[in-house]
Amino acid sequence: MAKSTKKSTRKFEKNHLKDVLEKRKAGAKIKQRNQVKAKRQARNAKDAEFLGKKDGEEDPATNGAAKEDPFGKMNVDDFFQGGFDIPERPVKKSKSKSKAAPEKLGKRKRSEPEEEEEEEDDDDDSSEGEPVLSDSDGEDVAEDDIGMSKEAMDGLAEKDPAFYKYLKENDPEVLDFDLDADLAEVDELSAAEEEEPKKKKQKKSKKAAVEDDASEEDEEEVEDSAEVTEEMVKKWSKAMKDQHSLRAMRQMVLAFRAAAHVNEDEGKEYKYTISNHDVYGALLVSALKDVPEVLNHHLPVKENAAGKVRVSMDSKKFKTLTPLLKSHTSSVQHLLTTLSDEKTLKLTLDSVTPLLPYLLSFKKVLKNIVKTVVDIWSDASSSEPTRIHAFLVLRRLAVIGDPGLREAVLKTSYQGLIKGSRTTSIHTIQGINLMKNSAASLWGLDQEVGYTTGFTFIRQLAIHLRTSITNNQKESYKTVYNWQYVHSLDFWSCVLSEHCSPVKEAESGKESQLRHLIYPTVQVTLGAMRLIPTATYFPLRFQMMRSLLRLSRATGTYIPLASALLEVLNSAEMKKPPKPSTLKSLDFASNYKAQKSYLRTRVYQDGVGEQVAELLSEFFVLWSTSIALPELALPVIVMLKRWLKEVSNKSTGNKNSKVNTMFTLLIQKLEANSKWIEERRAKVDFAPNNRAGVEGFLKGFEWEKTPLGAFVVGQRKQRDEKAKLLEEGRREEDKKRKLDREKEKTEGSDSDQETEDPEDDDSAAGLSDDEEDDE
Repeated sequence: MAKSTKKSTRKFEKNHLKDVLEKRKAGAKIKQRNQVKAKRQARNAKDAEFLGKKDGEEDPATNGAAKEDPFGKMNVDDFFQGGFDIPERPVKKSKSKSKAAPEKLGKRKRSEPEEEEEEEDDDDDSSEGEPVLSDSDGEDVAEDDIGMSKEAMDGLAEKDPAFYKYLKENDPEVLDFDLDADLAEVDELSAAEEEEPKKKKQKKSKKAAVEDDASEEDEEEVEDSAEVTEEMVKKWSKAMKDQHSLRAMRQMVLAFRAAAHVNEDEGKEYKYTISNHDVYGALLVSALKDVPEVLNHHLPVKENAAGKVRVSMDSKKFKTLTPLLKSHTSSVQHLLTTLSDEKTLKLTLDSVTPLLPYLLSFKKVLKNIVKTVVDIWSDASSSEPTRIHAFLVLRRLAVIGDPGLREAVLKTSYQGLIKGSRTTSIHTIQGINLMKNSAASLWGLDQEVGYTTGFTFIRQLAIHLRTSITNNQKESYKTVYNWQYVHSLDFWSCVLSEHCSPVKEAESGKESQLRHLIYPTVQVTLGAMRLIPTATYFPLRFQMMRSLLRLSRATGTYIPLASALLEVLNSAEMKKPPKPSTLKSLDFASNYKAQKSYLRTRVYQDGVGEQVAELLSEFFVLWSTSIALPELALPVIVMLKRWLKEVSNKSTGNKNSKVNTMFTLLIQKLEANSKWIEERRAKVDFAPNNRAGVEGFLKGFEWEKTPLGAFVVGQRKQRDEKAKLLEEGRREEDKKRKLDREKEKTEGSDSDQETEDPEDDDSAAGLSDDEEDDE
């Protein structure tokens, strides 16, 4: 989080700072108007004195003749040709500036508009902290054109450094200027690169020097030509690599900006144009690789052991290179939004990382970069390596940035995760899991910022849940029962599991601040899974159940989950006899609801029974070495036996022997593990109120060697083999679809395009079926 300020400072900023700034600005405008008025009066007085009209005096040039305008019959050319007499010696002691006016006018020989340019008054005492804004030559500035120019900000830094520092810390964007500003200072810096080689050259005759100058001018004309050639790119790249030339870097940046906006009809004209494909590729590679190296040579980045970086941002070089840096960064960001080639996209992402230390003071630019990179990271069409490269950019910025930047990275990443998880299928589930696991690691970089952002987002989830409960509208539950809400809860389970584990806390030597978020996360998840307790949303209940199991396993927190699973067994879906069906098994990992065609079928009943048996065994295996397992398992064993007896005795009961066999085996393993614990518990010599003895019971014993643990290990192996076979089949199906699409593209016939339409219609029909199921 941001550095805490004094209470008095916050109170002043809240109550008085705005009024003070407005008063200063108003005072500055009044003073400026007075100065403009005074200068105009002084100028009129000088003109009147020069023309002999001051205090009714006659013009000495006319020797007492009639008062008439001596320049009335002159045109402008005659006026300038005549000139004025310049006194040999300037008047030393002159309190009035009007006596020196003829000397000035005679030297400058400017027309009346230019005559208005006066010397700046050194006695300008502007209001405290507010500079009087004027042009560098002292020209009058119109009241409507008052703006914060670069020269004015430099003057502010000299006159009121405290206020300038306040602006730099609280609103640095005020100090930013146009990206397309004049870059002539870069040429001044790079001129020193050519001085030393020129000194070493032999003296040449005037004729040779003239010829060299002509050749240099021709060379500059070639460089400034509109079309970029391969020779120009090689020349710039060589100069940047060998000499770290800023002049070549400037040309490269300008050409790269044109390349980033190629084939765009925006009405903008750029210095260069690129029409050759090979030149375009060479220019991109050279700019992305060489520009960061030249920046690092002239402005080296220093990094300490804690990962904090430091760049000399107060130096003249940094201020001069700022327009180039911001222009290049803007081009890179725009290029990221248009690229589709994976190799070029990864190269462009890698080039962003070395630029980040130079952009830490430009918050607006960094936020735009973060948004663009997050869009790539959360795009389902991006490959896994590309997403990893994008995540590395986000992580680098979170490491070197201040708490404000970390908060922006965390919030934008979470929003990208929610956006990318809107559509979930067997083809996108792996990419979503990659996003959740990678984003979860960012919350541990600064746990103070992670806690505040996590609390805000979890609170939003709780508000959505409360609104769905209190709102009586028919479809109010859809704000909770969707993939985005499910993945959000699962994501916070990943975050808390990773950073609140006993191993992580032991490494840091203190309890994690994120541990305080466990309770609200569990409460929201339990409330969401029970919002609509129908058989249609059993898959969503199982999704949330796995999130809570992960959290309980990693943090050692007891979460009562058995009752929610027993509710599923006691539903009408599991008690009544199923209907035969030829549907394929429902994939519970990529579905949060079951379509109507699956309800009351044997396929769905078998799948629900497998899920309940698996989750019950996974829940109890967490406490398989606990001294309290017999008491914990006894109510569940009684309920399972009662359910088996009820569905077996009734003539209308469930005749599904597969499901009954699964629960019979689970009861046996639970009883065996409870008996195994009781045998070892009988040998202890401490009372139940001895907390240390209870926690140390079978501490360090491997849970896989318990009766229930061995059973769970075997079940996991079987599920992994089954999932592996399904994954292989999915990949083969994806390959086949890819080949079919490529074949259709090569053929390009209308008949092939029409064959795609039925697939789209099927998908649309599937969506309509889902909507009907919701109703």
